Amino acid sequence: MKQSPVFLAFDLGAESGRLMAGRLQDNHWTMEEIHRFRNGPVPVGNHLHWDILRLWEEMQTGLAKAGSRYGKEMASLGVDAWGVDFGLLADDGTLLGNPFHYRDARTEGMVETASRVISREALFSITGVQPMDINSLYQLLSMADTKVLERADVFLNIPDLLNYWLCGRKASEWTIASTTQCLDARRRNWAEDVLAKFNIPRGLFQSIVPPGTILDELSPGVAFPAGCGRIPVIGVGSHDTASAIAAVPAGDPKFIFLSSGTWSLMGVEVEDPILTAQALEYGFSNEGGVNGKYLLLKNISGLWLLQECKRAWCASQPQWTYDSLIRSAQEASPFVCFVPPGDARFLSPGNMPGRIQAYCRSTGQTVPQSNGEIVRCILESLAMEYRRTAEQLTELLGCSIPIIHIIGGGSRNQLLNQFSANATQRSVVAGPVEATALGNVIGQAVAAGHLSSWEEGRLLAQRFETLTWNSPADGAAWEEAYTRYSDLLKTPRM
Repeated sequence: MKQSPVFLAFDLGAESGRLMAGRLQDNHWTMEEIHRFRNGPVPVGNHLHWDILRLWEEMQTGLAKAGSRYGKEMASLGVDAWGVDFGLLADDGTLLGNPFHYRDARTEGMVETASRVISREALFSITGVQPMDINSLYQLLSMADTKVLERADVFLNIPDLLNYWLCGRKASEWTIASTTQCLDARRRNWAEDVLAKFNIPRGLFQSIVPPGTILDELSPGVAFPAGCGRIPVIGVGSHDTASAIAAVPAGDPKFIFLSSGTWSLMGVEVEDPILTAQALEYGFSNEGGVNGKYLLLKNISGLWLLQECKRAWCASQPQWTYDSLIRSAQEASPFVCFVPPGDARFLSPGNMPGRIQAYCRSTGQTVPQSNGEIVRCILESLAMEYRRTAEQLTELLGCSIPIIHIIGGGSRNQLLNQFSANATQRSVVAGPVEATALGNVIGQAVAAGHLSSWEEGRLLAQRFETLTWNSPADGAAWEEAYTRYSDLLKTPRM
């Protein structure tokens, strides 16, 4: 049996992180989970942070497990993670405090503050990124005149920070840098004029490197205790979305992707950024993809609502699982009520079931009572938002794309997959679940020369796991329900 060496992929998400080991065996990818650990916001006083040192400790634990299992078979490692958040380093490389969580309230109102300096339209025409309070730019603005920012010498997004700790090189990988709203989309480099207008020091930002860059070897202080040798650290598609899209098992280059997790990232690959006023109005961003592509996508508050509801219910009824909640939603009546997933009322952690009920009450809808009714409301509302996004993409591109690839952990939600097919009246292909980790190892294999191109990696991704196809159904009922959802979005906020 012909097989490649082992590529190690650290995949860090908002709820959990894990270390996956991938290898090619007879032109077929195999993936094995080595270590999994929890992640999430940590409240400290009035703020939310990431426990970055615990994540670092878990990564070292994972490396030790991999070293024990694979030894000299290991070829390289890569890190992907969520976007926008970052660490600041002093001039001696010391981390200046725990990184803030993107849902921290300190950025509230920063979009409006920034628009007095540069209009939203002008800023979008340069950066191509939708103005959102969570973006790195607004996080930095919220830190203006603080001692931390005064002492800062280096800005590194989360995967870049972890790469620095792994191998000692300070660099900004392009896909993760593109989430900051500090990058010039056309020039593919830091937007120096924007930074200057906001008095953000240009010197904080490191050189941009493309996905697939060999950064350096694993530092001795990390490698030797783990028993894994000084293997190369690869700057993969460090934004988890970019790595996930790299593993979409599409035979046709024209497809809609939907990376489904805490966030739903829905969009298409394009050669050049789309910086029009219409793209801004519709809520799209241009984020970096692999192989020189841009990802024209919309950030939709995806399974976050379901995750928060489960957390609230499990506080008093710990027996609830995602599977049991989905089953209860299947038994609930359809189209009882809807919520706009991206409404500001649902952005922060808290009593999500109560907020959903309050929204339905304030908009004159039937108020869901049971857990199943609330979950069905969430899933149907998400499917409606996917329909709206697909229609907006058709308008921006000037053509309709008939197939949606749903990837990531949310692709296991078969009920949502079918709802998405029904709402959009498009074929939905679900899988792979492990798209992000798979895209991570594809990037390493391309960098090491084990694959000739990113395209070859995507071709092999088609053989990774059995895919689920969902055909659209119940078109008339979903069309009528979508009209109600659209009318709801026009309702003035209470």
